[in-house]
Amino acid sequence: MARDETKTPFRLGFSMPPEWARHESTWLSWPKNPLTFPEGVLPKVEEAYVTMVEALARGERVDLLVDDERAEDRVRSMLSAKNVEFHRIRSADVWIRDYGPIFVRRARGKGWEVGATKWEFNAWGRKYDDLLLDNGAGLEVARAAGLRTFEPGVVLEGGSIDANGRGSLLTTEQCLLNKNRNPRLGKRQLEALLRDYLGATSVVWLGQGVEGDDTDGHVDDIARFVNEDTVVCMAEGDVRDPNHGALARDASILSGHRDDEGRRLEVVKISMPGKVEAEDGRLPASYANFYIGNSAVLVPVFGDARRDSAALETLADLLPGRKVVPVPSRELVYGFGGIHCVTQQQPAA
Repeated sequence: MARDETKTPFRLGFSMPPEWARHESTWLSWPKNPLTFPEGVLPKVEEAYVTMVEALARGERVDLLVDDERAEDRVRSMLSAKNVEFHRIRSADVWIRDYGPIFVRRARGKGWEVGATKWEFNAWGRKYDDLLLDNGAGLEVARAAGLRTFEPGVVLEGGSIDANGRGSLLTTEQCLLNKNRNPRLGKRQLEALLRDYLGATSVVWLGQGVEGDDTDGHVDDIARFVNEDTVVCMAEGDVRDPNHGALARDASILSGHRDDEGRRLEVVKISMPGKVEAEDGRLPASYANFYIGNSAVLVPVFGDARRDSAALETLADLLPGRKVVPVPSRELVYGFGGIHCVTQQQPAA
């Protein structure tokens, strides 16, 4: 059935706001999957979650998914923050950025009307069949938010895109053009969908993601907007490292990009952390996987004192007015994701 373009979010005035726009809340799903975080890893991941929730709750509501009453009681006992709303929505795993709704908004009077776009989640190209159930969990999140919801019927993960709120959107060819997502859709068709549902009028197509990333090159490990005109991009100085060439090419694409009004981007480079490895190989550790809350910026750190400090200082300079909170993430990235992957912002109305 043909899409009625007169009723798409963009035609109705909706678009995806930037992450730094005021939030109503941040959504997370409490970790528990033993295949993602084994017994020896899970306690440290829970500690990271406590740090994140406590920091975010000072500036916004935290909407937290738990499986049942028993899980809710246990998590409540671990938190001192009161600005937390629990939702008994069963999920297979924590990656709500990818399976949850992507929120949009449009001007309404002196405020905003917020809506949700719920894209299809196929567990990153059907890599993990046990996680396919989270497509349904994401739809339940949209219903729990009580917002008008648009469903494009197309596979897209929130971690594969980043928006500046002025029409520009970052993504990668490795992910969005991968045949394990939408094999019948090409670049022009995807750009039309990103415009119609998220308001993207200028798409920046980066190339390849970081080594160890099982999502096929999510952009939130590579480059992120920090304001309308500025993007941070990861860099690898070791020419022998497989990330060196790919990240250099991505930085060059960003530097050469002009949006639909001819504006350039300022590109600020941040060095990648040292390698973080598990028994099966390299993990996708990246400082780009930070999250911007109302009052806090959650930044992953990996026990690399020099590079951790440099990343924290750079992001503090670029995002003034928010407390920069380091979150130990070696165990979190053991699950092949990070802070940005486990959070999803709901804009304020």
